[in-house]
Amino acid sequence: MRVLIVDDSPTEMFKLKSILEKHGHDVIEATDGADGVNVAQKELPDLVLMDVVMPGLNGFQATRQLTKNDQTAHIPVIMVTTKDQETDRVWGKRQGAKDYLIKPVEESILISTIENALSS
Repeated sequence: MRVLIVDDSPTEMFKLKSILEKHGHDVIEATDGADGVNVAQKELPDLVLMDVVMPGLNGFQATRQLTKNDQTAHIPVIMVTTKDQETDRVWGKRQGAKDYLIKPVEESILISTIENALSS
């Protein structure tokens, strides 16, 4: 399975990528929202892990663009962010995100959330 990680933090990117590769997933990387949208449209990954706080196009905006575009609407987006307010969670789901995880994410939770998103 191919997963696109959209995150501007090299540390977070490394952590998420390590977990995913350990579980046999191929990883594609994008370092901001606009790049994430472009890469998703080109590569059509099986799933997107989306950070929220990024320069330029933020994760909420990028998620909305992906979930409202016919070409990418079928791709589940999971937000992975430090923003842990209930309003952020609700807003993320309203943009079309399948799920919303708070950093730092435990490996088991990340993997089970990905499996749930792919099976729904």
